[in-house]
Amino acid sequence: MIQVSDEQFDQLINEALVSLPGEHVKRIENIAIVREDDPTPEQRRTLQLRDDQSLYGLYEGVPLSARQGMTRLIPDKITLFKNPLSYGTSTLGEFREQIRHTLWHEIGHYYGLDHARIRELEQ
Repeated sequence: MIQVSDEQFDQLINEALVSLPGEHVKRIENIAIVREDDPTPEQRRTLQLRDDQSLYGLYEGVPLSARQGMTRLIPDKITLFKNPLSYGTSTLGEFREQIRHTLWHEIGHYYGLDHARIRELEQ
């Protein structure tokens, strides 16, 4: 398990965002990227997560592929969860890579990609 301050975690999220391919990051609009320690009980219920399942990140919003011309939307949100991410890694390098991977995954959902397509693109 890695322990970092909230400020360090924010910095690692920013570093991950900058390291992602430019074309994907440049087109992100009207989205907040935030951090929380853990998912809320409501988020876990909504996703039907079991007690033994972790959630590293969550995209909440209307994917670009589903907007069909809608322009007046509240901002979408990507949340990265510090505690599950830190429990799942044992070195700072692993932690940094898991943050980057999770951020990329949630941005994929922003673009309307499902888990299978995100995994395909990662390879």
